[in-house]
Amino acid sequence: MQNKGLIKVFAILFGLVSLYQLSFTYFTNSVEDKAEVFAESKVPASTDDYVERRGEVKKIYLDSIGNDPIAVGITYNDAKEKELNKGLDLKGGMNAILEISVADILRGLSNNSQDPAFNQALSEAAEAQKTSQQDFLEDFNEAYQNIPGDNSLASPDLFANTTLGEKVNFNMSNDEVIDVLRTEVDESINSAFEVLRNRIDKFGVTQPNIQRLDNRSRILIELPGATDIERVKFQLESTAQLEFYKTYFAGDVAEYLFNANNTLKELIAPADDAAVAQDTTESDEDDAINDLLASEEDTTSAAAGNNPLFEIFQFNPYIQQNPQTAVLGYAAVQDTATINRYLSKPEIIRERPQNLRFAKFRWGVTESEDSNIVPLYALQSDRAGTAAMDGDIVQDSRQQYTQTGLPSVGIDFEGQGPSQWAKITREVAQQGNAIAIVLDDVVYSAATAKQEIPNGATEISGNFTVNKAQDLANVLKAGKLPASAKIISYDVVGPSLGQEAINSGLTSFLLALLLVLAWMIFYYGKAGWYADIALAVNILFIFGILAGLGAVLTLPGIAGIVLTIGMSVDANVLIFERIKEEMAKGKSQRDAIKDGFNNALSSILDANITTFLTALILFLFGTGPIQGFATTLMIGIATSLFTAIFITRLFIDSYGKNGKVLAFSTPATRTLFQNTNVDFLSKRKIAYTFSGVLILISIISFFTNGLDQGVDFVGGRNYTVRFDHPVNASDAESNLTAEFGSAQAKTYGDANQLKITTKYKIEDEGTEIDNEIQQKLFTALKSYLPASITYDQFIKGSNDEKIGILGYNKVGPTIANDIKRDSLWAVIGSLIVVFLYILLRFRRWQFSLGAVVAVFHDVIIVLGIFSLTYKFLPFNMEIDQSFIAAILTVIGYSLNDTVVVFDRIREYLNEHDATRKMGTIINQAINSTISRTLNTSMTTLIVLLAIFIFGGASIMGFMFALIVGVVVGTYSSIFIATPVMFDTVEKKALKHKIEREEEEVAH
Repeated sequence: MQNKGLIKVFAILFGLVSLYQLSFTYFTNSVEDKAEVFAESKVPASTDDYVERRGEVKKIYLDSIGNDPIAVGITYNDAKEKELNKGLDLKGGMNAILEISVADILRGLSNNSQDPAFNQALSEAAEAQKTSQQDFLEDFNEAYQNIPGDNSLASPDLFANTTLGEKVNFNMSNDEVIDVLRTEVDESINSAFEVLRNRIDKFGVTQPNIQRLDNRSRILIELPGATDIERVKFQLESTAQLEFYKTYFAGDVAEYLFNANNTLKELIAPADDAAVAQDTTESDEDDAINDLLASEEDTTSAAAGNNPLFEIFQFNPYIQQNPQTAVLGYAAVQDTATINRYLSKPEIIRERPQNLRFAKFRWGVTESEDSNIVPLYALQSDRAGTAAMDGDIVQDSRQQYTQTGLPSVGIDFEGQGPSQWAKITREVAQQGNAIAIVLDDVVYSAATAKQEIPNGATEISGNFTVNKAQDLANVLKAGKLPASAKIISYDVVGPSLGQEAINSGLTSFLLALLLVLAWMIFYYGKAGWYADIALAVNILFIFGILAGLGAVLTLPGIAGIVLTIGMSVDANVLIFERIKEEMAKGKSQRDAIKDGFNNALSSILDANITTFLTALILFLFGTGPIQGFATTLMIGIATSLFTAIFITRLFIDSYGKNGKVLAFSTPATRTLFQNTNVDFLSKRKIAYTFSGVLILISIISFFTNGLDQGVDFVGGRNYTVRFDHPVNASDAESNLTAEFGSAQAKTYGDANQLKITTKYKIEDEGTEIDNEIQQKLFTALKSYLPASITYDQFIKGSNDEKIGILGYNKVGPTIANDIKRDSLWAVIGSLIVVFLYILLRFRRWQFSLGAVVAVFHDVIIVLGIFSLTYKFLPFNMEIDQSFIAAILTVIGYSLNDTVVVFDRIREYLNEHDATRKMGTIINQAINSTISRTLNTSMTTLIVLLAIFIFGGASIMGFMFALIVGVVVGTYSSIFIATPVMFDTVEKKALKHKIEREEEEVAH
């Protein structure tokens, strides 16, 4: 080996750089451990919201010492920026995929056009997006073109307007307009991206991540440590459309609401009840109004019977005493959607008197954290729905306190804002009504003004906590989004679940490492020691590179590193086996080592490149934790090549340069797999039959049992819930089904933990839907929970999060379809790439065919085993993104094995003359690699079993797929890939022989 000195210098420098990068993680962990101890000493375990309070104290402590030097001038804040980032599954927190509404952007660009064809095309495009592989603009363009008539996007009613200036003119075709719109939409999404970045930067979490996905309208946001879904949704989904409206007096609206209720009786009630309702006289109406306005008790009495509106809506009990109040009445959050639907019915709108013709009915916020009751307001507007004043002129906003010490939000106006604010406050002071401050159609406060306010400033006060006031000020200051945004997928992991993932990940990592180190020493003796040192250096390099790149370490990422441990020894095994072969030929140790390394290099490169290609496909098509798995796998493959080829060689050459003998075996393994002479090809028909039966059973199972598709593929919500005692999943599922109509419950890890899945109202959006589902979940599981646990403790986890919801995620049906499509393309893409690579390397299509047939064989059998066993095996076996990652890893591993065998076959074909039978050559090649094949499979299985047993519930299904895949992949490389290649080569040779004989006869 040339340039040994250069390799030594590079390895030492690389190792030092890796240690330097990892030192920051060591420093931050030390400081955070002290902060945790400090927080525990300050916050008793009996404190309400113990976890949140402890987190706040810990944050205050870290902020206070953030700029103090830790070591050699490095501060905690400096180290935090450079530490190895932990993913949400290890740290706890939330990731969300946010979709910006392209339809809203187009409406804005068209000045909210009412053109029927335009709005029909928007609706059709929105529906098409549920299954489409195109972006929204493409679906919109197709829908618009298919609408009958001469429809032009370049009309004054659409995009040839003042909004787009000279970018669109009347002579442009629809396709040309679409090109312009694409640019405008892209700019709007970039603008939304920046607004969201500004909001997140002020959210108060460390190391947030935001990135745009695939240059589309989706944005991925990761917030470590953030588990309050409502706060996060407010920050992300708030369009920040701030408006100021003058309110109607409640007394002026009461009669309209009563008439609306009577009309609803006719629309909703049975015919006989409607007939009775029509006999109501005017005096009866007056009496009923007085009853409804009298008091809360009277309201309840009057609402009894058939009163669709008043059964879920309660008038403000103080209207009679103060008819000029702005609050019309109250309703539970879960009933607001129904009331909105009632008030938007055409028959109800026709009931409006002239003065309420253009009124907007909007709900306010709850009065306290524990309340679910919201007030209703009537806002003054005009035909166009214009507010008295909008919030585009907000200069600054901040969290502050009222004169009574309550949290509030201060707002300063700029430009025309002060004069507009003076005008509106002067008018309400004269008229006696209130100013409603409305953000994204929610009334945050409605206050009266006693006199004109000329200084261009106001205050939003209400039932705010400090966090809510800070969030509102943050949203207003960051600016409004150019279109509405909704979270279509999210995943929340509680901090204790994250800590358990770290513990289980480290346990599996250390155990797997020890087992592999011990196996290499047992099998290869002193040479195994050298391989172990190279493996340790490899692990240092992997973590150093991850820290240096700012990559995020996830639980699947740890699995990728541990899997790399198993696979990285493969290179050393290939080298050692080749050295043993060369020594068996009578070569000197020096020559055997040289030739062993050289001869193994081709197999090592081919095997690792095929695995690297599948990992690359996984990285390109995966998201979040799956990308973390692919990243660590690719880095591990690269570093393992370097350490196996160069680091191990340095040790071996250094040991042998003084004439010392290196055996590359131990007394127990010296004669293992020597002189094997199995006729593998003669057993191919048995293998074909056996595999055919397995594949047939698998296909039958697909059509009968199906597969347990996870929410990644079908949409839905998952909840991980822990109890204080073991719970029977079937019994719990019965209770859940009674609440949700359809739900699944499975034991998840320990017997006191369930994973619950439901598709209940998956297409509905809004915080009220999430609250409703969590309330139903609490109701269904209450009999299994301690009597003392409250709903709030259940949602957040009681005390230090040992009981209750530990984590949950939601995937909407639209993104589920996209995930399924991307996963399919990932598998197909990897097969195509690998087919082409093998074709280029081996120059015979028969090799590619054999490899791809074997891979198909492995994938179908793994899927079949999952289909056959998911109903009774005691761990999660959902087909989701993690499973696709496992399938792609199986593909890579199977090809790794197959390529090593093929490489030896190619070598033997080149060495032997054409008179030697092909079958004999192939059998010799397989026999010569059997030691390597079994050795690599053994070490990999040891690693996988360690992760499967100790790695935690969240990756057991993932590991099970890999274990099955390794076993099946080892079998198929010998009994499927090679025989298929042999049979196609034999048929081609037979065809050529027949053609030659026919030519001879013709001559």
